[in-house]
Amino acid sequence: MIESLYQAYLSSSGISTDTRTIEKDNIWFALKGPNFNANKFAAQALDKGASLVVVDDSAYQKDERYFLVDDGIKALQALAMHHRQQLNIPILAITGSNGKTTTKELVRDVLAKKYKVLATVGNLNNHIGVPLTLLQIDHAIEFAVVEMGANAQQEIAMLCQIAKPDYGLITNIGKAHLEGF
Repeated sequence: MIESLYQAYLSSSGISTDTRTIEKDNIWFALKGPNFNANKFAAQALDKGASLVVVDDSAYQKDERYFLVDDGIKALQALAMHHRQQLNIPILAITGSNGKTTTKELVRDVLAKKYKVLATVGNLNNHIGVPLTLLQIDHAIEFAVVEMGANAQQEIAMLCQIAKPDYGLITNIGKAHLEGF
């Protein structure tokens, strides 16, 4: 399953999870949460230019442009992990209670003096944002800086399994985002 999805990814123009920002030939992932089921927007994603939609509810699968998976978020993570395994570049993971985004931007700017760098956009540093960041890395990138946030136990470990960072930087550890700990 992941290899056929990866081949589709390689011939796509990128990944999208938002029907408002789809670009032509994107692969669009229908992500579900406790109060939201994006599967119902799959046809709209195709109408807006997606070449393939990844759905996790067979009721929405209409033809070969619908790629059915067990779980959309896990499929996105598996695709990102597979892509990371194909990359031969160093990745720096940055985490901490606060200061992650500022540190990421400073490190990115310093590394950009020597390397073609890709860094997490904004603070997209969770179980969806980290895979989306990894899937933006193309053959021109020489170094990636990936911000990782956590609000639950073992979340950083899970993000590291996906990103396989070569280096890590912890800004600090304090009393923040404790609701899940």
